[in-house]
Amino acid sequence: MTQFDLFAAAPALPGLTHAPGVLPEGRLAALAEAIDGAPLTPFRFQQWTGLRLTASYGWHYDFEAGRVGQAEPMPDWLLAVRDIAAGFAGVPADALVQALLIRYDAGAGIGWHRDRPVFEHVVGLSIGAPATLRFRRRRADGFDRFAQALAAGDAYHLTGEARWDWEHGIAPMAATRWSITFRSLTERFRREIGVA
Repeated sequence: MTQFDLFAAAPALPGLTHAPGVLPEGRLAALAEAIDGAPLTPFRFQQWTGLRLTASYGWHYDFEAGRVGQAEPMPDWLLAVRDIAAGFAGVPADALVQALLIRYDAGAGIGWHRDRPVFEHVVGLSIGAPATLRFRRRRADGFDRFAQALAAGDAYHLTGEARWDWEHGIAPMAATRWSITFRSLTERFRREIGVA
């Protein structure tokens, strides 16, 4: 397993950890192919249909009904990727109980948002075209802003301030990009549903 020095430098945005090359370059094409082979469907938010294609495993959030529910278990290939993501983030692999696969084709992006409050750790893996993960936080006279470049193979981990106080998003893509995001459940939500 690759070791990551999480203490090498203080993050520019508290709660954001980023590392290049977490996914081996030789595996990227196979991961893109595996995502394309998943049951991807257009992202839906209430009556709006997005350009990006998604599939969820473990748990999924139904934006039309406004609730979280269980989804199909993660396939074996995704469990292997989860081990890599967990090693990077420094969390137990079995804590990352939700996986979201996304394919961004030309024109697809993701608007400003915070991940749903039932989720705690957010660990993202980038595949394909480079992207910029943008952050913003409202202040009295506008927004504080921060941007993190993401190349193929990069990983990021959101906790603390970056996770809870800042919104994030990705501008529409000019070329195809895939991503895998793993999330853990908050302790409060685990208590509500009776999961240890």
